[in-house]
Amino acid sequence: MDLGVLLQSLVPSSQSVAVLVFYFVYLAIAGKILPGRVIRGVPLSDGSQLRYKCNGLFALILLIALLGISAKMRIFSPLVVADRGLELLSATFIFSVLVTVMLYVTGRNSSYKSSSLKPHITGNFIDDWWFGIQLNPQFMGIDLKFYFVRAGMMAWLLINLSILAKSIQDDSLSRSMILYQIFCALYVLDYFVHEEYMTSTWDIIAERLGFMLVFGDLVWIPFTFSIQGWWLLHNKVELTFAAMVANCLVFLIGYMVFRGANKQKHIFKKNPKAPIWGKPPVIIGGKLLASGYWGIARHCNYLGDLMLALSFSLPCGISSLIPYFYPIYLLILLIWRERRDETRCAQKYKDIWAEYRRLVPWRILPYVY
Repeated sequence: MDLGVLLQSLVPSSQSVAVLVFYFVYLAIAGKILPGRVIRGVPLSDGSQLRYKCNGLFALILLIALLGISAKMRIFSPLVVADRGLELLSATFIFSVLVTVMLYVTGRNSSYKSSSLKPHITGNFIDDWWFGIQLNPQFMGIDLKFYFVRAGMMAWLLINLSILAKSIQDDSLSRSMILYQIFCALYVLDYFVHEEYMTSTWDIIAERLGFMLVFGDLVWIPFTFSIQGWWLLHNKVELTFAAMVANCLVFLIGYMVFRGANKQKHIFKKNPKAPIWGKPPVIIGGKLLASGYWGIARHCNYLGDLMLALSFSLPCGISSLIPYFYPIYLLILLIWRERRDETRCAQKYKDIWAEYRRLVPWRILPYVY
């Protein structure tokens, strides 16, 4: 692609901005008015518990239905994302920067009394900008951290559906594209079926909301996770039956480990006495779970996440590294995050963490790392 054309395609048009505004406004309204189970988050450092309405699946299904009806009535084209992907990418990036500026300014000027909302100012601009100042910032009663994760996951599926529609229009639909679409759709739908598990993850309970999470949720997740779909749109790959079976096994095993580990940790935080794999849980110091997947590796959920990421790329074959950018990036990110987690846990749990490390020596992959 010519550099001039590329740069021009990055300039957001009024249509791409309108699509983005509609999307974010819809999510805000749907999150408020649609019925859903209200979940209490895990206790924070001050003992408070935030409430989260887990109606993401309802909001997603309704949005897809509305878009389908509007496409049928020729009000909205399902190809708009596939045709204006770069415009939407740049518009979302600009929006992420503006949101981060707002968070930074309001965080420094805020005077919240609750420790879950009050600012945590380090005095280092880079740290405060990148990692954020507030742990759980709210806007018009909306928990922004929970909202942005939801927005990113839904956008990933919507981008993929637009790519799928484009491949059907271009008569380039392949088994590889179908396999990739099925895996991603199952992953996203499963996320919203188990949306309440997100309320007990490290991102929600411990990470401050700054550019790292805003950019990661709104830009990185939907546009980077869909690289394989964009690649398959322009490169036809036909897999053998054996390759497809192997790909499915990677996805299923990765899903089992990822979902199983997160479910066990979520249940443990809600009820520490709940059995794990039919047996009473092994608990260290009354705080750390060392049973089930968490007795195999200290971050076994990361292993499942990596296998899922790999399964999204395998339908693209092995002729190029481009479709493997996401699992390679995720490997680097999760190792970096795992090191940060280890440092924080060592400071927080001290001797209890040392005992857990002795009992469970493997970090992510047993007998390897």
